[in-house]
Amino acid sequence: MRFVLKTRYQQDINLFLHNGQRFWYALLALSVLAAPWFLDRFFLGELSLVFIYAIAGIGLMLLVGYTGLVSLGHAAFLAIGAYTHTWCLQRGVPLPLSILFAGLLSAVAGIMIGRPTLRMTGIYLAIATLAFAIVVEQLIAHWESVTGGYRGIVVPKPELFGYSLSGSWPFYYLCLACVTGCLFLALNLLRSPTGRALAAIRDSEISAQSMGINLANAKSTAFAISAAFTGVAGALFAHKLGYLSPDAFTLLTSIQLLLMVVVGGLGSLHGVFFGAIFIVLLPQLLAISRDLLPAAVAQLPGLEPGVFGLILVLVLIYEPLGMYGRWLKIRQYFSEFPLYRKSTHKRQKSYLRTERVR
Repeated sequence: MRFVLKTRYQQDINLFLHNGQRFWYALLALSVLAAPWFLDRFFLGELSLVFIYAIAGIGLMLLVGYTGLVSLGHAAFLAIGAYTHTWCLQRGVPLPLSILFAGLLSAVAGIMIGRPTLRMTGIYLAIATLAFAIVVEQLIAHWESVTGGYRGIVVPKPELFGYSLSGSWPFYYLCLACVTGCLFLALNLLRSPTGRALAAIRDSEISAQSMGINLANAKSTAFAISAAFTGVAGALFAHKLGYLSPDAFTLLTSIQLLLMVVVGGLGSLHGVFFGAIFIVLLPQLLAISRDLLPAAVAQLPGLEPGVFGLILVLVLIYEPLGMYGRWLKIRQYFSEFPLYRKSTHKRQKSYLRTERVR
């Protein structure tokens, strides 16, 4: 095991705890930068999709994992970002500004849904965000002058300074740059007073309010930031699809995003990437399994949502810390072997004194 001797208060908010982390993250960065030289077009496309989902996952993780607010309507913010980006590109707005506008408009939509639902928690908040997603889906379907309705609209090719980014490796680097920037922003946000306020609200709203945190402003900020990240992901997702229609932003998309952060590991930005890889690989595995299953089962129309829901329930019951939590347990097991104790991670329910009165 590695023990870090802390001699400065600044060490508590450092991005890297020790030189070992710096080495492994630098090696990972070099690997993703060199990926286009070793991977073919299909795998580059899948990695680009992982980065896009990771950006949306960062936004949802800030809301669900760090603020404790459940959302089933993030497909709406993904759609708002995608259609806003497409609308801006059609009118000649440069690519960076178009992506920025997509995030800003999604943030405004996040404030619009965040303010009216401030007093809601749990299943009631999830239902409210689900209703918002349905409203946005119907708006997209019927606002044909802007969205094209069910006929859809073609997404213009991405260009930057006159150079086309529609190729596999230019688009890969565009997604990589965006996910790196979003990750850096999220990490610095979590180290700021705003990030600490969000974590305090997640742990206990009563305790957070007693410490002087304005719950209304903090929750609205969480919704806005989360929606902004998801809007940026929607802008990139539009280029990945190439053609936008309401069918691309349904309830299943929201479930996929929520499944991503839960399976990856709530309360950890590492879990976002684990979950994104899982979400991208799962449809491929389901497509392969359809060829192996009996025809009566393989042709069921609700097979994919059913599998997503089943995995979500099983993870919540048996591994609430997700894939990243399991990785930490495995790493600790080998670091402490043979002195590892089976009861190290035994789960027990604990309550704050302020929560026992509910």
